[in-house]
Amino acid sequence: MSIVTIDTDTDGAPEADAPAGYHSPLLTLPGAVDLDAPVDHGVALHYGDPLGEQGRAVRGVALIDRSNREVLTISGSDRLTWLHSICSQHVSDLRDGEGAQSLVLSPNGHVEQHWIATELGDQLWLDTEPGASEEVLGYLLKMRFMKRVEPTRVSDDWAMLSLVGPRAAEALAAAGFPGIPAAEYASVPLPGGGFLRRMPDLGAPIVDLLIPRADLEAVAKSLLAAGATTAGTWTYEALRVGALSPRLRFETDHRTIPHEVEWIGSAVHLNKGCYRGQETVARVHNLGKPPRRLVQLYLSGESDTLPVPGTPIEFGGRTIGFLGTAVHHYELGPVALAVIKRSLPDDTVLQIGAHTATIAPPEH
Repeated sequence: MSIVTIDTDTDGAPEADAPAGYHSPLLTLPGAVDLDAPVDHGVALHYGDPLGEQGRAVRGVALIDRSNREVLTISGSDRLTWLHSICSQHVSDLRDGEGAQSLVLSPNGHVEQHWIATELGDQLWLDTEPGASEEVLGYLLKMRFMKRVEPTRVSDDWAMLSLVGPRAAEALAAAGFPGIPAAEYASVPLPGGGFLRRMPDLGAPIVDLLIPRADLEAVAKSLLAAGATTAGTWTYEALRVGALSPRLRFETDHRTIPHEVEWIGSAVHLNKGCYRGQETVARVHNLGKPPRRLVQLYLSGESDTLPVPGTPIEFGGRTIGFLGTAVHHYELGPVALAVIKRSLPDDTVLQIGAHTATIAPPEH
């Protein structure tokens, strides 16, 4: 897998270094386009019709190659209680087939890592951002102490696909896969290894399949034969932006606290034992609102070129935040996520490079 390092500039906006290395075998599918995106390198951005792919995903079912996502496992009898003590989520009571998203925070409560934990088959699976597994593994090994746990990076052996759309269950059944669990982050084992996991909707149902990397092409072709259509990461990102769902290193910087990007409750449990950064989480939750907030922006203009993540956002000649993901959405047009000062009113017109932007209302 490719290794990506994302630094921050003096204003706190994220900057991505171009990765190299990974090249999905699914890029041989008809129409596949890979434009060497900063993080989602090596998988298809689209298959020739990005806006049409989004519409087909929302109305039917689309297969998205996310095989650049990185995977770790944790074995050992202490895995749940140990992980519970070093992350932001309540995971000590996870039963077989249950999961949750979680963060690792700095001592000052700033977001450092984001991953999804899945307890299945007497081990924990963690999947995280492309290029992030070395940092995650380093942290886990550093915090292992005398606990009976064994973290291992297994990205070379396991790959992720996502099915998006209301007809996902039909395609899975036609291809011989098990049914979709009812609960978010719940999973069921697959006969060839790995699991099928229900994810929170992003304007459409989403199912993740973690499969042996050696089976990636065969599984993809079976799902396409069962009625799924191809869609690139452009579709996934557009739906994510439309659902106001943040992503590590895009909508976060070195100062981000979970409250600013709506990760309280979903990735941070407020009623669990001590963990690194808990004091900041509790203080902001109990005493006031965070200084910044995550918003969705409507971008002006019809240009095919959108500002990149980390572009400073200005108002009155002053930087008041940074841009996250900007994307052309099949219904909303050019939209973006951004982190801005909380004090700015919703009718503020913002400047982002050559673009102007307005803040989308809470319900659009």
